[in-house]
Amino acid sequence: MHPFDKLVKVMEELRKKCPWDKKQTHESLKKYLLEETYEVMDAIDSGDSQKLKEELGDLLLQPLFHSQIAKERGEFDIYDVIRFLTDKLIERHPHVFGDANAEEVLKNWDKNKIESRETIFEGIPKHMPALLRSQKLQDRASKVGFDFENIDQVFGKLMEEIEELKDAINKGDSKNMEHEIGDILTAVVELARFLGVNAEIALQKANDRFIRRFSYIEKKAKEKGLNLEDMSLEEMDRLWMEAKSNEGNN
Repeated sequence: MHPFDKLVKVMEELRKKCPWDKKQTHESLKKYLLEETYEVMDAIDSGDSQKLKEELGDLLLQPLFHSQIAKERGEFDIYDVIRFLTDKLIERHPHVFGDANAEEVLKNWDKNKIESRETIFEGIPKHMPALLRSQKLQDRASKVGFDFENIDQVFGKLMEEIEELKDAINKGDSKNMEHEIGDILTAVVELARFLGVNAEIALQKANDRFIRRFSYIEKKAKEKGLNLEDMSLEEMDRLWMEAKSNEGNN
């Protein structure tokens, strides 16, 4: 038996005999799909091929699980998913599986996808991380000409939104503060997109830097027998700059 067919059979048995697996639904599994995706990303960043192999297996379980649930409902099975994907890949790559010109196919790729949608935002998941979704939305809008002409305009928009936030703060308008913070984040994502930077990845890396630098502060505090609560802001700032300097990437 092919390893994949064996895996399908194992999944079928789990759904029949395992109490936990039996009670799962598409909705209950959503959080695991997201968690496994992030764990694959962590494995890629680690450079550990063994870990990546393991996490890809965990991620593969998710479409298999969802397909088994759908099969039990008489909707589709994992083989239908595979056939659909195979046909789509062949259809979208006529320069590989046909005699089309590769350069022409790539040139018309976005145009054909836009024309096939009922709205330009079709297919962008609402459950995407907000920064990533914002960048996707802006990418789509830019493909039909809704875009800034130069970087100065992007900076101008960002400064405009910051001034509007200041105005909301001065007025004590908490509802509008949230609105303006959202507009500022959107403008920052627009700036990242305009510079060819992935805003989601940029923030993830900034989060990692924050953890590394603050962990350095914690380490130094322990070496001195101090609690963080007992340290002054000036002391923590000095250690923060030390950690930043040690990274060699300011």
